[in-house]
Formats: sequence, structure tokens, C-alpha cells
Amino acid sequence: MSNTPVAVTDAWESLAQVWILSRRARQAASDRELAFMLVNDTQGLAHYRQAALWLQQEGAYSLSGVVQIEANAPYVLWLEAVCTHLAAQAGGPSTTLTSVDLPPHLAAEWAQWWPTHALWLRMDRPGSPDGSAGLLLLRDELWLDAELSVLREWVDAWWHAFEAKHSPRLRTLQAWGARVRQVFERQPGKSWWQQNTLRAAGFLLLVLLFPVRMSVLAPGELVPANPMIMRSPLDGVIDVFHVQPNQTVQAGQPLFGFDEVVIQARLDVALQSLATAETDYRQTSQMALADAKSKSQLALLQGKVNEKRAETDYLNEQLQRARVLSPQAGVVLMDDPAEWMGKPVAVGERILRIAALDDAEVEAWLPLADAIDMQPGAPLSLYLSASPLSPVSATLRYLAHDAVQRPDGNFAYRVRASLSEKTNHRVGLKGTVKLQGDWVPLCYWAMRRPLATARAYLGL
Repeated sequence: MSNTPVAVTDAWESLAQVWILSRRARQAASDRELAFMLVNDTQGLAHYRQAALWLQQEGAYSLSGVVQIEANAPYVLWLEAVCTHLAAQAGGPSTTLTSVDLPPHLAAEWAQWWPTHALWLRMDRPGSPDGSAGLLLLRDELWLDAELSVLREWVDAWWHAFEAKHSPRLRTLQAWGARVRQVFERQPGKSWWQQNTLRAAGFLLLVLLFPVRMSVLAPGELVPANPMIMRSPLDGVIDVFHVQPNQTVQAGQPLFGFDEVVIQARLDVALQSLATAETDYRQTSQMALADAKSKSQLALLQGKVNEKRAETDYLNEQLQRARVLSPQAGVVLMDDPAEWMGKPVAVGERILRIAALDDAEVEAWLPLADAIDMQPGAPLSLYLSASPLSPVSATLRYLAHDAVQRPDGNFAYRVRASLSEKTNHRVGLKGTVKLQGDWVPLCYWAMRRPLATARAYLGL
């Protein structure tokens, strides 16, 4: 009989300690603070050497005496395997165990990590987003029934506070499935219009019908809007280039020149022939004063002089055209000049372009699968690869009617757009163009490509 007051006193002290811990749990600022309290402050209810909190969604969540858990540590990996095994076993809320209660591959490492006796306190609630969980307490002595009752009461109170503050990371498909089932689970005692299922369906419908701009992406670049095309003025061989790519030139500045040796030789011969023809004409003119036959030859000789003079003028003009000058101020757009040196070109062959300063626009190539309906004036943006944080805004000028084959073998529609404002980016920079069409529901925007692909494969 003398032990009864002591037992009652111990029971009241344990209940008081549970009440104090429960109040601290309700006042905890975060789930991490709650986890630290569980594995370290439970010592006030029962003595133990080690404690570990395990969550089904996140594995080992907190260890006694450890600030930061190393996820890939051997002990942590073994601990998670043991807890996963215990959670899968049928049993009550409290289970005492030793190494013989584990499978051989897990029991083999028990002595390396743990003392003799363990207590598994299961924590779960149907529909909980955290799934199942458990607290492991380990020590050398046997666990007493009185301790189990007190610990069970404290763990239930702690789990209620933890669920209110913890947001699981949902690392697995099963976790996502549990969260979705919780949202759509029927709630007893509530009318049909108050059910979460109806609210979630209504919210989902509003999201799917939310209007968004139809947009597609296409490769694009900054190109000159009205470039001056410099073509070969004659048949010949390019001898020299006076400019380099992206060089700024002025009107009348030399661009490139042809080999003048052949033209100069022909001009020298033509000049000599002209001089000979003029000499013959003068001599015949003097003889025509007394000789009627010589007078009759004047017209023929005059024709030869005119012919030689015309040939000389033509060769002089060819010599001038062999020195190509810039017709306007601008920037030279061309490939490597060395590739043109010594290359024979024909009349009309394009050599380079002269783009006027501040005369640029956007050119894009729209794939066939992304040819959405767009009207002139539709907005678009060019995100340059060299400057992705400074998009170039433009408005659609025209969308080609026919698709053309690109160098990569794919067909695409040419898109040209006028810049909304001047840009400091140089012509020739490439990037990605975002083209915007009409307003459409979000569901159509998200499902357009999958539906088109399905129809192409299924023939619907």
C-alpha cells in the first residue's frame, strides 16, 4: 500500500509533463521546431539513448542530437529502410521490438547502430497529406506499459500540431495521389454545394477557361529592312576588296574592284585602233580635194572612226565600272572577303549588301505546325541569343502565303515585322521570336499541339 501514493504522484507528474509539452507544441513556430522538440524533449517522459522521426513522404526527418541530417549517410539509409519496413507491418499504435523482429538483412546492422530495445510509435491518420509517420525511441532497458501510455498520449498531441504546420514536399506519385484524393474526398455533413469536389471542379473550370494569348516560338534575326544589293556590273574576276564585313561606309566610298589588266589591254588596243582610223580619215580627207575616189571613201572611214570611238568609250566605262563604289551610306553586310578574291563572277551575281543605319526589322521563319492565325499589326518579340534580357519589340508586317524550304530541309513561312522603336542591336543578330495571335482559352493553348499530333497519327 505504501507504493500507491508514489505511483499516483508519478502518474500526475507524467500527465503534467505531457500537458506542458503539448502546450509548447501548440506554440511552436515551425514544423522543424516541433520535430526537434519531439526527438529531444521527450526525455522528460521516458529515458532513451536515441530518437528518430520518420515521415513517409520525406524519410528521416529529425534525429536526436543531430542538427543537419546527411541524407546519403549509411546510418540514415539503413534507418529509412527499417522505418519503411515497420510502417508496412500491421500492428498497434505502439510496438516494442528487438533485432529478432526485423528481416535478416536489416537485423544484421542493429548492433552497429542501436542499443538492445526499440519502441516504434506509429503516427498516421486517414486522409492525412503527410501519409504515415513514426517515432523510434531506443535504449538498453525494456519498455514499461506505463511509459507506453504516456508516450502515446504525447505523440498524438504532437502529431496534431505537426500536421497543422507541416507542408509535405510530395516527392512521390503516391504522395501526389494522396493529396488529390484528400481534395476530392466527400465531406460528411456538408451539402453538395459545400463539397470540396465541386469547389475544386469549379476552380479547375475557371482556370481552363482563363483567356491567354495564343503564342508560338520561331527562329528569327534582325535583318535590314531595305538593303541596297550590290551585284557584279560585269563579267570578270574580283581583284581587291576595300571594305570588311560590318564596316560603316559613306556614299561614293570604294567597295571592291575587278582585275583591270584585261580591260586595260583591250582599251589600249582600242585607243591605238582609234588613232589609226582617225589618221586614215584625215589623209583621205586631204586626198578627197583632188581625187573623187578618195572622196567616196570618206563615209566608210568616218564610220570606222565612230566604231572605234564607241568601243573606246565602252571600255572606258567598263574600266570605271570595275571600281565599284557605295551608292549610299550604311553598313556592309557580306561574308569573308577572302572567299571572293580571284573568283570569276558573272553579270548580276550578288556580292554584298549595304544596309542603311537604323533601317532594320525582324525576320522569322514560322514552322508549318505553328502557323497560327495572325493579322498585320500583331505584336511579337525577338529574344536575341546575345542579349536575352533585352527583347526587341515589333509588329507583324506580313506573313508569307507560301512556305519555302530552309537550309535545314524543313519548310517554314517567312515573317517580317517592323520594329516598334529603334534598337541599338546590330543587324545580323539571331535569337528566338515569340509571335502572339488571338486570345484563346487556356485549355486550347495547352492542348493545341498534343491534339494536332494525335490527329496526325490517328487520322481523326
